[in-house]
Amino acid sequence: MSGKLFNKVLLIIGFLSLAHAAYSAAHYRTFLRLTEQEFTKLPLDIVVQIVVSLIVIIYNLIEVVGNFKEIRATVDMQAKSWDTLGNFPSFYHFNHRGKALSPSYVPENGSDEETASYEF
Repeated sequence: MSGKLFNKVLLIIGFLSLAHAAYSAAHYRTFLRLTEQEFTKLPLDIVVQIVVSLIVIIYNLIEVVGNFKEIRATVDMQAKSWDTLGNFPSFYHFNHRGKALSPSYVPENGSDEETASYEF
């Protein structure tokens, strides 16, 4: 538990450092405008701070989030049997024409008369 707390603290420090680097870059651009100099590139210390902050954020974010799931679907499907692989409850349909094949099927009101008039 203390490892996750440490990673969360480092994550917050990384975000604060990245915000500080952004503020420093904006301040440097303002300084160049006031002194009427042309902007060519950021100072090396700001670039190093940005890169280090991003590395700290990415690493600690991965550590805080936890375990990732496998991309391969076979890892999740290994524990399932063949009977449950094709079982999709959203496709259940209980009112279908297969019930007419049952010997105990009694048609609803007048459906026999309609089918009898269409027979050839």
